[in-house]
Amino acid sequence: MKIFTACLGTETHTGAPLPTDLAAFESSHLVRGGAHGETPHMFGAPLVLWRERAAAKGWDVVEGLSAFATPSGLVVRKVYEDLRDEILETLRAAMPVDAVILSLHGAMVADGYDDCEEDLLLGIREIVGPDIPIGAEYDLHCHVSRRFLDDLNALVIYKEYPHTDFRARAEELWTIMQGAIENRIKPVISAFDCRMIGLYHTTREPMRSFVDRMTALERTERVLSISLGHGFPWGDVPAEGTRVIVVTDDRQAEGDALAEKLGRELWNMRDEITPRYLELDAAIDAAVAETAGPVVIADMADNPGGGGPGDSTFIVRQLLQRGVGDVAVGGIWDPVATSICVGAGVGARLSLRLGGKTGPSSGEPLDLDVEVKRVLREHSIISLGGSTRYMGDAALLHANGMDFIIHEARCQNTMPDFFESFGLDPARYKILVVKSMQHFHGGYAPIAARIIYCAAPGTLTWDMSKIAHQKIARPVWPIDADPWRGNVERPW
Repeated sequence: MKIFTACLGTETHTGAPLPTDLAAFESSHLVRGGAHGETPHMFGAPLVLWRERAAAKGWDVVEGLSAFATPSGLVVRKVYEDLRDEILETLRAAMPVDAVILSLHGAMVADGYDDCEEDLLLGIREIVGPDIPIGAEYDLHCHVSRRFLDDLNALVIYKEYPHTDFRARAEELWTIMQGAIENRIKPVISAFDCRMIGLYHTTREPMRSFVDRMTALERTERVLSISLGHGFPWGDVPAEGTRVIVVTDDRQAEGDALAEKLGRELWNMRDEITPRYLELDAAIDAAVAETAGPVVIADMADNPGGGGPGDSTFIVRQLLQRGVGDVAVGGIWDPVATSICVGAGVGARLSLRLGGKTGPSSGEPLDLDVEVKRVLREHSIISLGGSTRYMGDAALLHANGMDFIIHEARCQNTMPDFFESFGLDPARYKILVVKSMQHFHGGYAPIAARIIYCAAPGTLTWDMSKIAHQKIARPVWPIDADPWRGNVERPW
């Protein structure tokens, strides 16, 4: 048997100010020939697992390109086409193959392509023909179109947010695909459109129990996998929205019924599962009033993991104006300031203009007198599931009773290693400011006296009904109060 694998993805905020160019892939994850190293990127890790499982069966694997970019704005058209074509050419050269297994994100949008995954899959299906099984693993912040599902045999989506289960889902997909390759099962996909857009934290109820119930139902006879694609609200494309996905062993009708049952249950929980955020002033008030520490303030509106630049200054400016000290800020993306501080070296004292460089959604720059406390070159940090993220050159600064980590490459703060790798103990601070929406939760919840989700200004508007959607299929909640009225068909 011969298996072809590949990875291509990013999470595209279609209104974000920074385009996703080739450098965005090169600085995040771009691997050829399976050279993932000892610590694979979380989107490359499934390819390593599938290679190991295939080797145990004595099967051959041809691994195509593995590429992922830190989320940002639209992918440059030529960049997407070149990466796609490289995967397709490698597949053509590998033919014939017995299966294709893909690690994708599900919310990649390029200039001229609303659904890059759908376009890539169409090209793969044209090469391998109608009978070769194709399976894909998706991030749960995905867009799932009917056309994409038409060309796919199995889809497995992360269950957890934060995404701690990417390896477990890769294992789940392998089990399904192995059964299909060996002709022991015939996977078929059922999907239900929940007519919702939103974010749903699986770390709290009632989402926690809903996910656990999905897992329990997978033990039902001939149910192979159950997933919930939450959707990515800041990707304005027709297929945006929440979907329940059920993969059965040749039980289409039963799968359809189960997907709808779960989807309507989720719809009935929509108000309970929608996170609540504190406006900026209220968030600072709450953090200052807390007697214990650390208080973690999540700057979700400038989350680099959702397309935010990572250079906004709104929260820090408020803290500075109020004279709040004992704060660690992790971090601020500012290649110019980082270069200056790296060049000045440890111990340097200088006036520095920091952050606020990409536009109005990032706020005004901070003008600070700083001391450079530490410099790290070409630095990487531990991220979700033991994977790593590249920060590039980075520096630790001290100013006005605050410690700032600034860095060259855009990078989300998901784990305390963001601070610890600079010699800081995050547990000793009164306040930690992290640029993340939810991926920080698993790492910081054990040390946090309180977590505050702050609805500061920024690139990621928290009110789903106020996002500037132009292409999304309607009706959909919360833009439309009752998307089920009249049972109007929603094209997706």
